[in-house]
Amino acid sequence: MKAARIALRSAAPLAGASAGSGSGRLPQEVEQFSRFSPSPLSIKQLLDFGSTNGCERTSFAFLRQELPVRFANILKEIDLLPDKLLDTPSVKLVKSWYIQSLKELIEFNQKSPDDQKVLSDFIDTLIRVRNRHHDVVPTMAQGVIEYKDTFKIDPVTNQNIQYFLDRFYMSRISTRMLMNQHTLLFDDKSGSGHPRHIGSIDPCCDVVEVVNDAYESSKMLCDQYYLTSPELKLTQVNGKAPGQPISIVYVPSHLFHMLFELFKNSMRATVEFQENSPTLSPIEVTVVLGKEDLAIKISDRGGGVPVRKIEQLFSYMYSTAPRPNVDDGRNTPLAGFGYGLPISRLYAKYFQGDLNLYSICGYGTDAIIYLKALSTESIEKLPVFNKSASKHYQATSEADDWFGVGYANIKPGFYSGAYLQDILRYGCFPLRCRFDMLIGVDDYLHSSGVGMTGL
Repeated sequence: MKAARIALRSAAPLAGASAGSGSGRLPQEVEQFSRFSPSPLSIKQLLDFGSTNGCERTSFAFLRQELPVRFANILKEIDLLPDKLLDTPSVKLVKSWYIQSLKELIEFNQKSPDDQKVLSDFIDTLIRVRNRHHDVVPTMAQGVIEYKDTFKIDPVTNQNIQYFLDRFYMSRISTRMLMNQHTLLFDDKSGSGHPRHIGSIDPCCDVVEVVNDAYESSKMLCDQYYLTSPELKLTQVNGKAPGQPISIVYVPSHLFHMLFELFKNSMRATVEFQENSPTLSPIEVTVVLGKEDLAIKISDRGGGVPVRKIEQLFSYMYSTAPRPNVDDGRNTPLAGFGYGLPISRLYAKYFQGDLNLYSICGYGTDAIIYLKALSTESIEKLPVFNKSASKHYQATSEADDWFGVGYANIKPGFYSGAYLQDILRYGCFPLRCRFDMLIGVDDYLHSSGVGMTGL
């Protein structure tokens, strides 16, 4: 924690930071704090701070600087979104929340950490900010839907929005983590939570216990909807301490979120794919702890999905579920936005892990969660606004550098007449055929967002 504070104080403004086209719409405070990079913390630092070395004044001094930096960095990226998306009511609302929260937090920059009332007011502000941002995910999702329904989204814009939302939601995970840690540790009114936890971190997180909890919660939903559910078959291998229970330093709520989403998907797929079978194949879970990684594999016999659809499952712009009705209530549903898998993968990546799907169409799917086994290596993965980030929002379609895809997209009947005779005679495509093919590939690939601008 001390190292993080020193890094923040000594950080020079990013020399390469580039303002977006809409930077004039942002308050001066955003411009000021966006020139600094966020300071990522490891779970070990968070744990040590909360259990041994921490005090409320130190946490206050760090967060009153760090939270505005994280809010300002992501606000700069919000302003690089297409103007028509920025003009949707939902995105305007989200942007206003972030600006308001940043302004409230920087009011503490000149206040003394030795004043107990200041510390108490800071906790109240964190709780207010956290509550204000409660519906950020579904509200931003609604903004994307509003944009999609009104305007045609080309593949390049789709790619840029995907890039932004990954970073936006990752930033949100990180700021909520910091706010939760501070309020759980120092707010006397919030309750102590689990006696073993340090804030929201469990220094001895029983992985199998979380697996069972997530399975039982998913099973209850599956039984309610389908009146049946697949059983769980669990295997654990402790490569570090054979025969011992598997535990790591982690945030149980994050792990539960990932597992619950994967179990729901596996159960639904299994029940629907095997609806005519007298018994359902079990969902097999394998938990393995190695020297560097913890892996949790969830295997089902739910029929799988085609390879071409794997990445779509992680896309915010793609959902197989009906769209929800969004109102002004506090319990806006996430079901239907299709955000379960992409958000779960962000939770895994937040502390340097990952979540991958491997599917065999017609058989089933393996989902694997990778987490760092060592708390010193579980370091926050944070978006930072700089030139590299800005370039992602200025991307244009480029020529595909793999030509085979063009041959696969040639219309039936293309090889006919003189073209076919030349191919049979010379064993290759004549020049005029190749030129016509390129024109055809350009039209087809351009409509898919992969143009032939290099020609």
